[in-house]
Amino acid sequence: MVRFLVGRVLQTVLSMLVVISIVFVLTRLSGNPIHLLLDVNATERDQEILTRYLGLDQPLPVQYAIYVKNLARGDLGQSILSRRPVAEHIWERLPATVELGFVAMFLSVLIGVPLGVYSAVRRGGIMDGAARVFAVLGQSMPTFWLGLMLILFFGVVLGLLPAGGRGGLEHLILPAFTLGYFTSAAILRLTRSAMLEVLGSDYIKFARLKGLHEQVVLWKHGLKNALLPVVTFAVMLFVQFLGGAVVTETVFAWPGLGRLILESITTRDYPIVQAGVLVLSALYLTGNLFVDVLYSYLNPRIRRAGA
Repeated sequence: MVRFLVGRVLQTVLSMLVVISIVFVLTRLSGNPIHLLLDVNATERDQEILTRYLGLDQPLPVQYAIYVKNLARGDLGQSILSRRPVAEHIWERLPATVELGFVAMFLSVLIGVPLGVYSAVRRGGIMDGAARVFAVLGQSMPTFWLGLMLILFFGVVLGLLPAGGRGGLEHLILPAFTLGYFTSAAILRLTRSAMLEVLGSDYIKFARLKGLHEQVVLWKHGLKNALLPVVTFAVMLFVQFLGGAVVTETVFAWPGLGRLILESITTRDYPIVQAGVLVLSALYLTGNLFVDVLYSYLNPRIRRAGA
């Protein structure tokens, strides 16, 4: 087990180094932020002074070495535009992204699991067909289009819900449903296939022969054994929500970390882009590590295969 954990941790660290390197290079290739910071009437001398002040006059390998050294000390740098510590920007926006991710994951599980169970129990019926259509639409409909249609219908035509921004619970409903619809369809299909496999097992047949109530057989014995892949998938969903909410946050003007990264890319604020991607990548890789450890704990065969 120790060997397995050490191997997974090393893979996570190497993956983070690769992410750091790729983001560092890509942000430099996007353009020089000096032209956005200075007035059009700025002289070449002004550009040279600001370039030297920001440390952009150094060769790329030197800039990279300084950046990695600062990261090792926990220093994410300062924003080029605001001159505030990048960590302040991250911690201001991260709670909104986590909030949206939690609610979207909750809605995904709340919708996907019951529909998946019912679809498996009523296999071949009308509701099973409707649930499968729901799943297909959820996995084929573009997120930005769904968000715009929800804003148009519930925000503009009916005026029932806010069209954007962060506030109370009513501000969360549309962006959380938009973000969670795709994954609720995936959970529905996963739950359905897992339940179909479990319902055909011998211990379910034996439980029915014992005369147990059908609800007990389904929810206590059936769903309990079918939830392992669903739970692990839900963990990965939450981590993906944190990093994949850029489109939803932009459509609904949600002040989250994904939107901050997009804004910083537009203004070429390198430190914020690098730090934001680094934080999201760290969360994603940590979630992957957690799922690997969970699977290895529950299934020793996976642990032996990865040793």
